[in-house]
Amino acid sequence: MSRSKSSAGWLREHFNDVYVKKAQAEGVRSRAVYKLEELIDRDRLLKPGMAVVDLGAAPGGWSQLVRQRLGDSGKVFALDILPMQSIAGVDFLQGDFREETVVQALEARLEGQKLDLVLSDMAPNMSGVALADQIRAMALAELALDFSRQWLKPGGAFLIKLFQGAGFDDYLRSLRADFSRVTMRKPKASRARSREVYALATGRKAAAAHPGGNGA
Repeated sequence: MSRSKSSAGWLREHFNDVYVKKAQAEGVRSRAVYKLEELIDRDRLLKPGMAVVDLGAAPGGWSQLVRQRLGDSGKVFALDILPMQSIAGVDFLQGDFREETVVQALEARLEGQKLDLVLSDMAPNMSGVALADQIRAMALAELALDFSRQWLKPGGAFLIKLFQGAGFDDYLRSLRADFSRVTMRKPKASRARSREVYALATGRKAAAAHPGGNGA
């Protein structure tokens, strides 16, 4: 009973949310667009000609915004295991980004280039069991960090959604080992009660402290 009440409360909050209404009015794919929009403007994340990957991209709001901001320049790749409606100028690769077929497809499209920016707004399907959800969220974050280690060029940047809790501090230490600067952000569109924050890691170090490791 309490769970259904909680679900009903979430639905009421969701549909009354100013950013949900704004997204519907403006025809964007999710309210999460406004989080990235704020970060792009605040931290000047995008520059003409960049190569960008959006991990866990579906439904595609972040990829859509990046493509709009870059105009006709650069390359935008959206990766997800879920299907996604196509976006003009965005190269969508469906599959697990750890799989060899996805890796090879990305490698072919990059034509020897490395990435300037990796974005990750990934989150697990929440079960309501806080510790289990946190463990799954941190496991996804580790995978995204490993991806950035493999694909980012020296000096590149990595923006990732994290949830504060078990493993959070250790993860930040791993980021600081691999990047020159790590800054925490809480966009206005991120709900105040949510444990989510965004870590912006810039200045990918040429020789990582833990190449290919698990962030331990």
